[in-house]
Amino acid sequence: MKIGITGASGLLGTALSEALRERGDSVVPFVRSSQTPSEPVIRWFPDRHEVDERDLASVGHLDAIVHLAGAGIADERWTTKRKTDILSSRVDGTALLLQVAHGLTSPPTVVLSGSAIGYYGTRGDDILTEESSRGDGYLADVCVAWEDAALPLQALGTKVSWLRTGIVMSPRGGALKKQLPLFRAGAGGQLGNGRQWLSPISLRDHVRATLFILDNQLAGPINLTAPEPVTNKEFTKSLARQLHRPALASIPQWAVAIGLGSELTREALFASQRVVPTALTEQGFTFESPDIATILASELAR
Repeated sequence: MKIGITGASGLLGTALSEALRERGDSVVPFVRSSQTPSEPVIRWFPDRHEVDERDLASVGHLDAIVHLAGAGIADERWTTKRKTDILSSRVDGTALLLQVAHGLTSPPTVVLSGSAIGYYGTRGDDILTEESSRGDGYLADVCVAWEDAALPLQALGTKVSWLRTGIVMSPRGGALKKQLPLFRAGAGGQLGNGRQWLSPISLRDHVRATLFILDNQLAGPINLTAPEPVTNKEFTKSLARQLHRPALASIPQWAVAIGLGSELTREALFASQRVVPTALTEQGFTFESPDIATILASELAR
């Protein structure tokens, strides 16, 4: 297959590109560069709503597009400008895929469009499946707008799936990479009372699940989380055990909010999201790392 990938240089995009090439697929990255490329790429500029028509003509056809691009959610404090950037980087990029699809010789058969479990908001102990309603808050609003932006692709006959990604565990990036130095120093600890639910997935299973969705052309919302959510307290104990370090601290919400702001802290770091991957398991997908112990063991061994 010939597959276009946005966000190809990020954690998820890099790992997915490697896996696709290893099995013999052709990868066409979407890049933000005006320079003449030395390999097949699609130059695009979502902030300007522009895509290089010459690149589309040169590429000709894409069997699928995996859309992973978007500004980092928890990389910095949520100022008004940052919140605008988070939303626009997702909505504008997704909307531009319609122009990409029209510019190719034929529309892609399937588009896997990024989303996140932030769609569900913070829901306490509720078990959340793809059938669960949307939640409240800024992140839920972003996810709804993000998913809605891909809807027009269906009118072209393209199957659209929304990848509602959980917390991707990898020492190469994301939340785990940021936590490892503290935990390795014995200074890690649970957030607040630790009762809030996390829905992690190993980077390897995220890639495997994405390939599974591509190969089976699954459509609709799909939770990319491991089958066994975990509380923050259980996660903290498991990571400390894996690293053979103590993790006795309890970090209050107000202390985190001083650095990152109350809204980001409440919606991203202290949110309780007990999400399960019903759509994947019902289709027969098997996770290599179904729980936090196996996730950490496999990812930290890489």
